Amino acid sequence: MYTEAPARPPHGEQPPGLLARVADLAVRRRRAVVAGWIAVLVAVVALGTLAGGTYHVDYATPGSESKAASDTLAASFGGRSDDTVDVVWRAQAGATTPAVQARVDRVLARAEQLPGLTRGAAVADAELAPDGRTGVVRVPLDRLPDSVPVSTGEALAELAHDASGTGLQVAVAGGINGLTTENESASELVGIAVAVLVLLLTFGGMVAAGLPLLTALFGIGVSAMLGGLLAAVLDTPDWAAQVAIMIGLGVGIDYALLILTRYRAATDAGRDAHSAVIEAMTTAGRSVLVAGATVVVSLLGLFLMGLPYLYGVALASSIAVLVVLAASLTLLPALIAFAGPRVDSLRIPGSRRRSVAPVDVDATPAARWARAVQRRPLTAAVLSVVVLLAMTLPVAGMRFGFPDAGNDPSGSTTRTAYDLLAGGFGPGANGPLLAVASVGGEPAGGATKLAALRRELRADPDVAGVGRVVLDARQSTALLVVTPKTSPQDERTKQLIDRLRDGPLASAGLPVDLGGQTAATVDQGEVTAQRLPLFIGAVIGLSFLLLLAAFRAPVIALKAGAMNLLSIGAAYGVVALVAEGGWAGQLVGIDSDLPVPPFIPVMMFAILFGLSMDYEVFLMSRIKEERERSGDAASAVVLGVARTAKVITAAAAIMVAVFAAFALSPEVFLKLIGIGLATAILVDATIVRMILVPAVMALLGERSWWTPRWLDRLVPNVALEAPATAGR
Repeated sequence: MYTEAPARPPHGEQPPGLLARVADLAVRRRRAVVAGWIAVLVAVVALGTLAGGTYHVDYATPGSESKAASDTLAASFGGRSDDTVDVVWRAQAGATTPAVQARVDRVLARAEQLPGLTRGAAVADAELAPDGRTGVVRVPLDRLPDSVPVSTGEALAELAHDASGTGLQVAVAGGINGLTTENESASELVGIAVAVLVLLLTFGGMVAAGLPLLTALFGIGVSAMLGGLLAAVLDTPDWAAQVAIMIGLGVGIDYALLILTRYRAATDAGRDAHSAVIEAMTTAGRSVLVAGATVVVSLLGLFLMGLPYLYGVALASSIAVLVVLAASLTLLPALIAFAGPRVDSLRIPGSRRRSVAPVDVDATPAARWARAVQRRPLTAAVLSVVVLLAMTLPVAGMRFGFPDAGNDPSGSTTRTAYDLLAGGFGPGANGPLLAVASVGGEPAGGATKLAALRRELRADPDVAGVGRVVLDARQSTALLVVTPKTSPQDERTKQLIDRLRDGPLASAGLPVDLGGQTAATVDQGEVTAQRLPLFIGAVIGLSFLLLLAAFRAPVIALKAGAMNLLSIGAAYGVVALVAEGGWAGQLVGIDSDLPVPPFIPVMMFAILFGLSMDYEVFLMSRIKEERERSGDAASAVVLGVARTAKVITAAAAIMVAVFAAFALSPEVFLKLIGIGLATAILVDATIVRMILVPAVMALLGERSWWTPRWLDRLVPNVALEAPATAGR
């Protein structure tokens, strides 16, 4: 292990700038820094074990009618949820024959003993299909679906399987975990394995490859435990932890890779280890700091959507980014100091040793490519934009909604239940609507109004049936179950919800709220559409201000935002294509046409707009450095592309691998998010950074860096890079 103290700056001077001082301290006090990070990890693991919460969340939309209906149900019917577990059966001899009834009642009697389900359900309460062969008992939950133990779902699936046979088929549907048996996917391990391979190919040695990975894993370990503490004080969905790991792992390896690459370049130029660390931190480290801040700003923009379940996702992901960012800026310099000259040791067989001889960067393939783009900038720009817009086209066919049991794998108990309900009662039976009315202090008059309301609801051509009026114990709240003729994902069902709310329910003479899971999905889609412009505008605006402060060039900041939007549009198009379930979807295990949950495009925008800035900041900061050194905007673009092509390619390959690995997840949310993020990063690092950026910079020339005097006086002087030094 390298322990020799690197040379201090001359005459005891402290390195200028905060990052330089942090790097200097991390190198000189490397043992204390590493020990401090180990102590932090031990402390958060201990605290997380003692005080960590469980992941659960309410997906309802605050202020919506469906949320009001759900709250009224819980208050008036003893904590009853508008979520149910549906026990469905079909018997050729008849759904209510004594033998069948006895077998199904045994299932229901055992089911009501499971945590999360209400008691008292029996075949006597069943809804029967017109042919008399199919029945369903909807057992209300006594808590949010996310809070029902997995063991309950697993036990229900086993009960249904054991009761089936000899002319009876039993299945269970519901939005609780454990009903479907899905193979757990170690997607994080797949992403890490590919990242290790890319790092080994990039650095050629195990020590250099291990430093970025160790830094990222350290940060992920700390942030994962902090995420558990977050779940104890804030409702957080269980998949938020995986999203945070996905983002933290990707950016953590990337940030450390960028800093370590710049460190090795400095040592190649003759710097001692101490000076090389400081140079890496004041150049690549500053770029990493701005890029990380942009990611966090974008993620926190999710709070503008007003959907509480996204708050936990935003905070968990932001914590992951901040922790790995802190690790890259403090732990990594300390680890580099420990490695010292041995950073290139333990080389893999077949790898070429790094040459310290001066390299003619201007003659590299990347430089030749950049010059080729500059010779035909308009053609390159137009073709790039055409390709990106073509990738965006499938967005026109994207359907918003939540996948239901009809999208589950064939043979699963949930898919079987869905098919049985659709076959016996019609597709609308899989998404009943709940009309919750407040009768108040006039039960007699309320009964008349409820009877009239029931008749009006049944008269709608898209209503298959309306259940009997169910009153709570105080006779103050009434519940009517309305069954549409169309499936939950059908556009006609949404139109029915809007029509009922504006028609019979509005004129019932009683306060009536229409709820149920299908109505809740419609409400969330509408709220998302209303708030999306505010969210997008805020994220773009704040990111523009950050880039403006970093580059002091409004054209550069505007260009970055426009190109990020093109990358995100292309990612949306690929997600829409995969969700259609055709050849693209089957590649990742999606074999049916899926609606895209409304929050996925929102989350993708927040994550991608921040992540796309990583390569933008790193590339443009190097171009800015070369321009300030040479004074030639055109050659600066060539040198900037040439000096960053290898590291951006490696960083993008790692991030694409980490994100694409989540396509192996059994959770469709994670599949779509992972595919979208991987697509955007791939597009961003190839079409955008290697073609569109050089082309646009060539078309704009020196005008790219224009800043009006009044703006120059207003913008704070925040230098991304240290002054360029010849030979770097």
